[in-house]
Amino acid sequence: MVIKSKRGRRRYIAFRVSEHTTKIALVKWLSSAGADPPYVVQCIPGMAVLRCPPERREETIALMHSADPFSAPLKTSGTLRTLRDKFPELKAMRKDPPNGRVLVK
Repeated sequence: MVIKSKRGRRRYIAFRVSEHTTKIALVKWLSSAGADPPYVVQCIPGMAVLRCPPERREETIALMHSADPFSAPLKTSGTLRTLRDKFPELKAMRKDPPNGRVLVK
C-alpha cells in the first residue's frame, strides 16, 4: 500500500454532467486544456468522478465547467467509497479491475 506522505492526498469530486458526456471525450478535452489534467475516475450517463490534489480542487471544478457548461459539482470527498455510498448509481456501474467486467448490482 502506498503511503499518503509519498504520493500525496487526493480529492474525488462527483459532478452532475450532460447525459451525452463520455469518458473518452472528457479525457481528451481535459488533456488538451492543461499540462497536468485531473484524472477521470468514472463517467456514466449523467455523472462523472474526477481525482485531483486538494489544492487544485477549485481549478478542477472550473476545468470541468469549461468542458461541460451544464456540469455542477455535487460532493467532494477524500475517498471513492464515500462518493459511491452517497450516489448508488456510481456503485452500480463501476468496473471490476481483475477482469474488466461491468458490475451491476
